[in-house]
Amino acid sequence: MKKIGILGGTFDPPHHGHLLIANEVLSALDLDEIWFMPNQEPPHKQKSKSITNEDRLEMLKLAIEGNHQFRIQTIELERNGPSFTVDTMKIIRANYKNHQFFFIIGADMIEYLPKWYKIDELVQLVQFVGVERPEYNHDTIFPIIYVDVPAMEVSSSIIRERLKKGKPVRYLLPDSVIQYIEENHLYGT
Repeated sequence: MKKIGILGGTFDPPHHGHLLIANEVLSALDLDEIWFMPNQEPPHKQKSKSITNEDRLEMLKLAIEGNHQFRIQTIELERNGPSFTVDTMKIIRANYKNHQFFFIIGADMIEYLPKWYKIDELVQLVQFVGVERPEYNHDTIFPIIYVDVPAMEVSSSIIRERLKKGKPVRYLLPDSVIQYIEENHLYGT
Protein backbone atom coordinates (compact mmCIF):
# COMPACT_ATOMS: atom_id res chain seq x y z
CA MET A 1 0.00 0.00 0.00
CA LYS A 2 1.39 3.39 -1.04
CA LYS A 3 1.48 6.14 1.58
CA ILE A 4 0.62 9.51 0.05
CA GLY A 5 0.77 12.93 1.66
CA ILE A 6 -1.56 15.56 0.25
CA LEU A 7 -0.74 19.24 0.56
CA GLY A 8 -3.62 21.39 -0.60
CA GLY A 9 -3.56 25.12 -1.12
CA THR A 10 -3.94 27.98 -3.52
CA PHE A 11 -0.18 27.97 -4.30
CA ASP A 12 -0.56 31.60 -5.33
CA PRO A 13 2.46 31.50 -5.69
CA PRO A 14 4.08 28.26 -4.46
CA HIS A 15 7.06 29.05 -2.23
CA HIS A 16 9.89 27.43 -0.30
CA GLY A 17 7.67 27.12 2.78
CA HIS A 18 5.36 24.75 0.87
CA LEU A 19 8.34 22.71 -0.32
CA LEU A 20 9.88 22.58 3.15
CA ILE A 21 6.64 21.34 4.73
CA ALA A 22 6.21 18.70 2.03
CA ASN A 23 9.77 17.45 2.34
CA GLU A 24 9.71 17.31 6.15
CA VAL A 25 6.41 15.38 6.28
CA LEU A 26 7.58 13.04 3.51
CA SER A 27 10.66 12.18 5.54
CA ALA A 28 9.12 12.14 9.03
CA LEU A 29 6.29 9.76 8.07
CA ASP A 30 8.29 7.76 5.50
CA LEU A 31 5.74 8.51 2.78
CA ASP A 32 6.09 7.38 -0.83
CA GLU A 33 4.97 10.66 -2.39
CA ILE A 34 3.56 14.10 -1.69
CA TRP A 35 0.73 15.25 -3.94
CA PHE A 36 0.37 19.02 -4.21
CA MET A 37 -3.31 19.73 -4.77
CA PRO A 38 -4.16 23.26 -5.93
CA ASN A 39 -7.71 24.34 -4.98
CA GLN A 40 -10.27 25.66 -7.39
CA GLU A 41 -12.25 27.75 -4.94
CA PRO A 42 -11.19 27.30 -1.32
CA PRO A 43 -14.21 27.95 0.92
CA HIS A 44 -12.14 29.72 3.61
CA LYS A 45 -10.10 32.22 1.55
CA GLN A 46 -9.82 34.09 -1.71
CA LYS A 47 -7.20 33.43 -4.34
CA SER A 48 -5.81 36.21 -6.55
CA LYS A 49 -8.30 37.22 -9.19
CA SER A 50 -5.62 38.13 -11.74
CA ILE A 51 -3.76 34.80 -11.63
CA THR A 52 -5.19 31.98 -13.72
CA ASN A 53 -5.34 28.34 -12.70
CA GLU A 54 -2.93 27.67 -15.56
CA ASP A 55 -0.40 30.12 -14.08
CA ARG A 56 -0.69 28.54 -10.63
CA LEU A 57 -0.30 25.07 -12.12
CA GLU A 58 2.72 26.06 -14.19
CA MET A 59 4.41 27.71 -11.18
CA LEU A 60 3.76 24.59 -9.12
CA LYS A 61 5.28 22.38 -11.83
CA LEU A 62 8.38 24.56 -11.81
CA ALA A 63 8.56 24.57 -8.00
CA ILE A 64 8.54 20.76 -7.64
CA GLU A 65 10.68 20.07 -10.69
CA GLY A 66 13.49 17.65 -9.95
CA ASN A 67 11.88 15.90 -6.95
CA HIS A 68 10.59 12.51 -8.14
CA GLN A 69 8.51 12.09 -4.96
CA PHE A 70 6.55 15.31 -5.52
CA ARG A 71 3.52 15.17 -7.84
CA ILE A 72 0.58 17.41 -8.70
CA GLN A 73 -3.00 16.25 -8.22
CA THR A 74 -5.36 18.43 -10.30
CA ILE A 75 -8.71 16.94 -9.23
CA GLU A 76 -9.88 20.16 -7.58
CA LEU A 77 -8.94 22.28 -10.59
CA GLU A 78 -11.06 20.01 -12.77
CA ARG A 79 -14.22 20.68 -10.72
CA ASN A 80 -16.28 23.85 -10.49
CA GLY A 81 -17.50 25.55 -7.35
CA PRO A 82 -16.13 25.46 -3.83
CA SER A 83 -13.55 22.76 -3.06
CA PHE A 84 -14.65 20.76 -0.05
CA THR A 85 -11.96 18.34 1.08
CA VAL A 86 -14.44 15.62 2.01
CA ASP A 87 -15.80 15.47 -1.57
CA THR A 88 -12.30 15.47 -3.03
CA MET A 89 -11.12 12.70 -0.73
CA LYS A 90 -14.12 10.51 -1.60
CA ILE A 91 -13.16 10.72 -5.27
CA ILE A 92 -9.45 10.17 -4.62
CA ARG A 93 -10.10 7.18 -2.35
CA ALA A 94 -12.37 5.63 -5.00
CA ASN A 95 -9.69 6.10 -7.68
CA TYR A 96 -6.73 4.96 -5.55
CA LYS A 97 -8.01 2.05 -3.47
CA ASN A 98 -4.55 0.73 -2.54
CA HIS A 99 -3.29 4.01 -1.10
CA GLN A 100 -3.28 5.45 2.40
CA PHE A 101 -3.69 9.23 2.54
CA PHE A 102 -2.22 11.79 4.92
CA PHE A 103 -3.70 15.27 4.59
CA ILE A 104 -1.20 17.95 5.61
CA ILE A 105 -2.50 21.07 7.30
CA GLY A 106 -0.83 24.06 8.90
CA ALA A 107 -1.27 25.03 12.52
CA ASP A 108 -3.77 27.71 11.50
CA MET A 109 -6.03 25.03 9.98
CA ILE A 110 -5.85 22.83 13.10
CA GLU A 111 -7.74 25.53 14.98
CA TYR A 112 -10.21 25.79 12.07
CA LEU A 113 -10.92 22.02 11.78
CA PRO A 114 -14.22 22.09 13.73
CA LYS A 115 -15.58 24.39 10.99
CA TRP A 116 -14.55 22.15 8.06
CA TYR A 117 -17.42 20.85 5.98
CA LYS A 118 -18.41 17.33 7.15
CA ILE A 119 -15.31 17.02 9.31
CA ASP A 120 -16.59 13.91 11.12
CA GLU A 121 -16.89 12.11 7.80
CA LEU A 122 -13.56 13.46 6.56
CA VAL A 123 -11.54 12.07 9.50
CA GLN A 124 -12.75 8.60 8.45
CA LEU A 125 -11.29 9.11 4.96
CA VAL A 126 -7.88 10.58 5.71
CA GLN A 127 -5.26 10.88 8.44
CA PHE A 128 -4.57 14.53 9.23
CA VAL A 129 -0.97 15.65 9.65
CA GLY A 130 -0.48 18.93 11.49
CA VAL A 131 2.55 21.10 10.99
CA GLU A 132 3.31 22.70 14.33
CA ARG A 133 3.90 26.40 14.82
CA PRO A 134 4.38 27.89 18.29
CA GLU A 135 1.97 30.83 17.86
CA TYR A 136 -1.04 28.57 17.27
CA ASN A 137 -3.10 26.43 19.58
CA HIS A 138 -2.72 22.73 18.71
CA ASP A 139 -5.49 21.46 20.99
CA THR A 140 -8.14 19.57 19.05
CA ILE A 141 -10.54 16.69 19.47
CA PHE A 142 -9.58 15.35 16.05
CA PRO A 143 -6.90 12.68 15.46
CA ILE A 144 -3.79 14.44 14.16
CA ILE A 145 -0.21 13.31 13.72
CA TYR A 146 2.12 16.24 14.41
CA VAL A 147 5.34 16.86 12.50
CA ASP A 148 7.93 19.41 13.54
CA VAL A 149 9.01 21.56 10.62
CA PRO A 150 11.71 24.23 10.86
CA ALA A 151 10.04 27.62 11.16
CA MET A 152 9.91 29.57 7.91
CA GLU A 153 7.79 32.67 8.20
CA VAL A 154 6.75 33.01 4.60
CA SER A 155 3.34 33.06 2.98
CA SER A 156 1.97 33.56 -0.50
CA SER A 157 0.24 36.77 0.62
CA ILE A 158 3.53 38.22 1.92
CA ILE A 159 5.21 37.32 -1.37
CA ARG A 160 2.40 38.87 -3.44
CA GLU A 161 2.67 42.07 -1.40
CA ARG A 162 6.45 42.18 -1.81
CA LEU A 163 6.15 41.66 -5.56
CA LYS A 164 3.53 44.40 -5.84
CA LYS A 165 5.89 46.81 -4.05
CA GLY A 166 8.90 45.78 -6.13
CA LYS A 167 10.70 44.23 -3.16
CA PRO A 168 12.97 41.18 -3.58
CA VAL A 169 11.58 37.66 -3.22
CA ARG A 170 14.80 35.78 -3.89
CA TYR A 171 15.21 32.85 -1.46
CA LEU A 172 11.46 32.87 -0.74
CA LEU A 173 10.57 31.23 -4.07
CA PRO A 174 12.41 28.84 -6.36
CA ASP A 175 14.33 30.79 -9.00
CA SER A 176 12.31 29.12 -11.78
CA VAL A 177 9.07 30.42 -10.22
CA ILE A 178 10.50 33.95 -9.91
CA GLN A 179 11.51 33.81 -13.57
CA TYR A 180 8.00 32.66 -14.59
CA ILE A 181 6.42 35.47 -12.55
CA GLU A 182 8.68 38.08 -14.14
CA GLU A 183 8.30 36.75 -17.69
CA ASN A 184 4.50 36.69 -17.37
CA HIS A 185 4.23 39.99 -15.44
CA LEU A 186 2.30 38.39 -12.59
CA TYR A 187 1.51 40.05 -9.26
CA GLY A 188 2.23 43.54 -10.59
CA THR A 189 5.79 42.78 -11.75
